[in-house]
Amino acid sequence: MSTLDLAGYLVAVLMTAVALWRMPAALWGDEEDRRRRALWGCYAGFAAALWTKTEIVRTTLNDSPVTDLAVLIKHYTATIAILAILSYIVAIYGRYPDRGAVPRHVRFARLVQRIAAKASVATLILLTVLFFTVVDRSVPSDRFVSDHAGQPGATLYMTVFYVYLGAASAVCAYQWKLATADATARHLRVGLSMMTAAMFIGVAYTASRTLFMWVSVVDQPSVEFADTFDKVTEAGQVLLFVLFAVGASLPAFSTGLRRARLWRAQARLHPLWRELMTAFPEQPFAPPASLLREVTRFDTPADLRVDRWSADIADAVEKLRHYAPEHLADAARAAAAEDTAGAADPDERGPRTDAHWIRAALAAHAEGVPAGAAAPATDPRQAEDQEGEVAWLVRVAAACRTIPTARTTAVLAAARAGETAGPGAATPNSPEQPTR
Repeated sequence: MSTLDLAGYLVAVLMTAVALWRMPAALWGDEEDRRRRALWGCYAGFAAALWTKTEIVRTTLNDSPVTDLAVLIKHYTATIAILAILSYIVAIYGRYPDRGAVPRHVRFARLVQRIAAKASVATLILLTVLFFTVVDRSVPSDRFVSDHAGQPGATLYMTVFYVYLGAASAVCAYQWKLATADATARHLRVGLSMMTAAMFIGVAYTASRTLFMWVSVVDQPSVEFADTFDKVTEAGQVLLFVLFAVGASLPAFSTGLRRARLWRAQARLHPLWRELMTAFPEQPFAPPASLLREVTRFDTPADLRVDRWSADIADAVEKLRHYAPEHLADAARAAAAEDTAGAADPDERGPRTDAHWIRAALAAHAEGVPAGAAAPATDPRQAEDQEGEVAWLVRVAAACRTIPTARTTAVLAAARAGETAGPGAATPNSPEQPTR
């Protein structure tokens, strides 16, 4: 197996992986995902086309009763994939308010919309007719372009396909180049730049191959030159699909990383959230369940679930103030100061203070003490945004898991006695108080 054949397998696997990865969102996602269904169709179509170019598949199909069948299937699937990507271009860049001047790229996208489907159908019909009438298929070929160099019928057949492919590549390059200039997110800008570069390679690929085929009709090239040209341009096409697959996946990969962070936040918040919701069962929409059950509630997006848990925790803490001793905040600060004395990260004192307060207040609530006036909470902290609030609660939840029951009992006893729980504790207004 040559290096080029191995690269063909790898890029086919890569495009197939992208198609499978994006399939759930395209088929069963929300309205925004449904608009990307056309882009997924492009991935699936090109994946099928790339598999027909691999050594085993192409030789098997080319040696079938329909000689060179791999070539026809490849061009069918590639044409459908191109129609899908043109539909995506129209869906994304062809929308604009009815009032006001319509930007040039929007007018261009609407022009593409009017002719893309008709051009695709005409291309498929013409390719089929030429394939079965003028292409010399007396001997199965391995590399169609180099094996048929100099043949007028094959040249006409490939010209039809290359004109369609080159025009579509130019449309995509034009639109994605404009989109790259307007992109603000770095990952989106990089992804669009890679996709634009892939389409420029596609234009050069189709132009060079078309020129080679027609020059070969006039001046028959040597077998060695034709084979070398075919391999060089095939290598360029491999690079094209790698850039396209990676570039198109970067924005989705960034979204996937964000979802992974949300799932990790859920895993870390769940023990604290479940304990608080068990203490106040009337608060959550549904009784708290195991982590596995919670994260598999597909009717609730991960970001909405994390936001809801954060609000639930905040509400439960507010209710705990009516069961906490008056001096619990002082005792929690003192305990946290003792825990973090000499610690490498002094910022851990704040989350640990909140953790001591929550665990001691939960212990008081579990004892069945009657609700009373709201006790002072720990130092107020203003998060800049929701992500900052979640990050803080994750640290508090982590600290809660490390506090033993005996320590909680001691902090609660100190609070009830009106004393600080540990040496070197700060008074409520002293400069040593942790700030958050």
